[in-house]
Amino acid sequence: MNTRPLMTMQVRVARVLDVGAVPYGTRRIAPLDGGTFEGPRLRGTVLPASSADWLLLRSDGVLELDFRATLQTDDGALISMKSFGLRHGPPEIIAALGRGETVDPSTYYFRTMPRFETAHPGYTFLNRLIAVATGDRRAEGPVYTIHEVL
Repeated sequence: MNTRPLMTMQVRVARVLDVGAVPYGTRRIAPLDGGTFEGPRLRGTVLPASSADWLLLRSDGVLELDFRATLQTDDGALISMKSFGLRHGPPEIIAALGRGETVDPSTYYFRTMPRFETAHPGYTFLNRLIAVATGDRRAEGPVYTIHEVL
């Protein structure tokens, strides 16, 4: 499979809301407090008012990530982004992430599948691509390295 870099996105997580035990695990909602993205063909900010990550910690220790964000490019285009992903790893690594420690991202699994929607003519290429991403969980929020699948 061939890919090319689409963007790197860094988001800041606000205070996490703990919904609690739900039928399929433990639900938490992580509103985003903004962020930035930059790539060869686009750059801009993550709008905080309409962005969050709905997290579900399953009984098998896998964290499901249902990420939704509104991106605004430097030239004013709005892009809707949705992404589904999984994060898991050895218990000691996941515990260190939970404490906000810096952890080598190669020691745990953090992968997502972003999708994009926009009406802006300069970015409609996003409506027609499949993307994959790796994540790196940092104390202030995750960093996603997103690649377009060719």
